Amino acid sequence: MHQERTHIKKLDDIQSNILEVVSYDYSGKRNIEVVIKQPEFTSLCPMTGLPDFASIYIEYIPDQYIVELKSLKYYLLQYRNVGVFYEHLVNVILDHLVEKVKPIRMKIIGDFTPRGGIHTCVKASYPDNQ
Repeated sequence: MHQERTHIKKLDDIQSNILEVVSYDYSGKRNIEVVIKQPEFTSLCPMTGLPDFASIYIEYIPDQYIVELKSLKYYLLQYRNVGVFYEHLVNVILDHLVEKVKPIRMKIIGDFTPRGGIHTCVKASYPDNQ
């Protein structure tokens, strides 16, 4: 029996307006590096509909804003029913966070649980040469 995959959402369904920022009070005084790890990230394989598991790392140097963590948690939870390739996922998260946080630098790392004996780790940076 062929299983219908209507429960799979698309990247267009992700709402970046969930992300909130707060002022970074040390802007212009000191650069810091913020490292956030979400070790329980899930999305769906767009080919099979099976779950993909990952640790998502967000590393950034804030300028005027920092990301509010509760909003980040809810933002990332949206992906659990989204069918997306790893490479697209990491780029979309980076684009959304850069748009909101406007950091000096940012890197998103998706460290995906091996599937079929293949381990994949995808990294995207802003600016692009980092």
